[in-house]
Parts: sequence; structure tokens; C-alpha cells
Amino acid sequence: MNEMQEQLITEYAGRFAELYDVFYTDKPYEDEAAFLDAAFRSHATRSVRSVLELACGTGTHAFLLAGMGYDVTATDRSQDMVDRARRKGNSVDFRVQDMRELDVTTGPFDAVVCLFDSIGYVRTTPGILGVLRRVQEHLHPGGVFVFEFWHAPAMLRSFEPVRVRRLVCPHGEIVRVSETKLNVEHSLANVTYTVFEPNTDGTYRMLKEIHTNRYFMCEEMATMVKSAGLEPVAWFDGYQAERVITEETWHVVAVARKP
Repeated sequence: MNEMQEQLITEYAGRFAELYDVFYTDKPYEDEAAFLDAAFRSHATRSVRSVLELACGTGTHAFLLAGMGYDVTATDRSQDMVDRARRKGNSVDFRVQDMRELDVTTGPFDAVVCLFDSIGYVRTTPGILGVLRRVQEHLHPGGVFVFEFWHAPAMLRSFEPVRVRRLVCPHGEIVRVSETKLNVEHSLANVTYTVFEPNTDGTYRMLKEIHTNRYFMCEEMATMVKSAGLEPVAWFDGYQAERVITEETWHVVAVARKP
């Protein structure tokens, strides 16, 4: 490594948005979209046609749902992420919106989704309650909210202070280092991502992003869901309908319904 250029950014802006699909190239998006489709059919008490996605990233889930015939509107607070999503196609209505200030006038919707532990970025209980209330307002009666969050028991027992991933891209190998510190008092995981990316001249660029994400007990999330006027109806160990949630479950996928 001859030389490094450093850039500090936060929460999927700039070059991090450009590299997002490289970071998650092995994510099973198609299986997750199929799970969502099944959840809509099993738990909504109305026919689901319109779907609103929060924190959509570069839009992979949204495009897969659109390909299944759903009318999808997708939002993200990052302009850079939405710009990249829009370049992929025009079958989804992408909008720049922060979920804490959710106001999509084309609603209400038959289903709302918020995946990849994104609701934890809101961090505070009042903020999360505000998001859940806005979700409730954007749903038709009988519609469902499907969302994913980090599970506290697994985080507290098994988090890794340092993880290293090596990813292959067209111009060389990217190395991403994740350094995690827990703020147990507030149920927060502070993660610093450092990425080493090769330049064409043999030097490296170093990027850093800092993410803070909350983790939850299922019981506390159920209490917040009920407080927002939604009914918890199902809890899953990730996107596996047949697996029971245990202390080793990292990602909980929950389904709530608007009465």
C-alpha cells in the first residue's frame, strides 16, 4: 500500500453509496422478496397491491417487488442512494424522505416495509414511536408493516469487535473493516466502517463511515408497535418462516397489522 487518501462520510453518502451493491452482492434479495410476498398474503386482511418501502437503499428489494406485480413507492434519506436506485430502472417511484418525517401523499398503502435493520438508525424511543405512528397513518386498515431489527440478546452475547471482509470488484480487491462498540445503556451499536479501495495507479483510497444503530428486545418492540396503534401478528428468525427466535437470532423480522 503506497499511499492512501482518506474521506470521512456517514450513512451511505458519496462513494459509500456507489459501493453499496458491492458490499452486499451476496445478500439473498430474491429470497427476502419472496418472504415479503408470502407475509403480505398470510397476514394482511386486505389484498396487497400498493407497497411503500422505507430506507430502500439502492432499490433492489423494491425492484423485485415491482417485478412481482406490486405498485411500489420507495424512500430513503440519502440522495446518493436514491440517485443510484433511479439509474437501475423506472418501475419504482423513488423519493428522498427521512422516515422520521414520512409524508407520502400518494398513500395510504396496503403494505409498508423497512428492512435491513434500518429502523434502528432512528435510535431513540420517541423517534421510533414517531416512525411507527407515521407508518400507521400510511397504511390502509388491514394492511401490514413488515420490518427487520437487530436482536438484543445476540448482539449482547456475540457481537464481534472487529470484522474484516474482502470483496472483489472490477478494478481490484476492496477490504472493509468493521469496528463495533456497544453503548449498552442506550442499546446502541456504534460501528465504524473503514474501506480500503485500490486506485488504478497502485495507490489506495481509504473511506470511513460511522453508523449508530439500535438493537431491541422483541418485548420492547411489541410495546412500541402497540403504542403506535398497530397489532403485532408475527415474529420470525430472519427471513425463515419455520425457525423459532432464540438468543442466537441476530435479525428479527416482524409483521404488524393496522386494525
